[in-house]
Amino acid sequence: MAPFLGKVLVRELELGLQLPSPLQDLHDDRLAGVRLFLKRDDLIHPEVTGNKWRKLKYLLADACASRASTLLTFGGAYSNHLRATAAVGRMCGFTTIGVVRGEEEPHNAMLDAAMSDGMQLHYMDRATYRRKADPEVIDALHRRFGDFYLVPEGGSTEFAVPGCRELVDEIEQPFDVIACPVGTGGTLAGIAAGLAPGQRALGVSVLKGAASLDDDVRSLQLDATGRVVGNWSIEHRFHCGGFARRSPELDEFLGDFDRRHGLRLDHVYVGKLMLAVFALISEGAFADGSRVVAVVTGRPPAGSG
Repeated sequence: MAPFLGKVLVRELELGLQLPSPLQDLHDDRLAGVRLFLKRDDLIHPEVTGNKWRKLKYLLADACASRASTLLTFGGAYSNHLRATAAVGRMCGFTTIGVVRGEEEPHNAMLDAAMSDGMQLHYMDRATYRRKADPEVIDALHRRFGDFYLVPEGGSTEFAVPGCRELVDEIEQPFDVIACPVGTGGTLAGIAAGLAPGQRALGVSVLKGAASLDDDVRSLQLDATGRVVGNWSIEHRFHCGGFARRSPELDEFLGDFDRRHGLRLDHVYVGKLMLAVFALISEGAFADGSRVVAVVTGRPPAGSG
């Protein structure tokens, strides 16, 4: 894999990716003795924002090593992952196929952008989609589309762990806690694997009733590194009703944050992360003087409220 990996790393420069991503010191009168930094991964690239490149870069190296020409992946109708995979495919020379959960509906900006990058969309009913990892479902997709390199939903594979681990290496400012939103677990697994002794990682689940995420993170770490580290935890209280759902509390927080800092957070991932961080600060969950890094893993889609 090494020769192909070298090409992928060179491609970071060719694509104009902003790495390392900036670290922003956030000033807010609600921090109560906690120093909060934003790791602005949303600024890495206008099309492949946030943690998407980190999760895909080593997977792309493996796809190259496998001599694959087509990437097939899964996502909902508003999936940042589908959008990013389509953009990466166009920029890196892969054909892309996106399997979309649910019946075909009028297109939104996210799917239109994916299609403009050449992604072929295939809609799958929800019952079948829940079984998307089953061999018979994958075999049916191969019969329809031929050979492809399978990218799991969200891009969380063993290859995501080293990519996300590099995020920690970029932070030169000392810190005690690093927090990120959790949807499939890859980002948290990688971040935790890169921490120094005494540091810990906090994941904020954006899914309702997703206790299995803890096992997912352990499995990803074990597959990628051969061991599981115990320096992380997942907070499950701030899903605001479930994936992509929003609550009056979240909407009020997002509006206030935008007015204070001129930064509009997406309501699916980063908004829930920041809601959790400020709530935990108010609860005294962090010791006075703690240095906390919150990872801004993406940005709101254009035209979203």
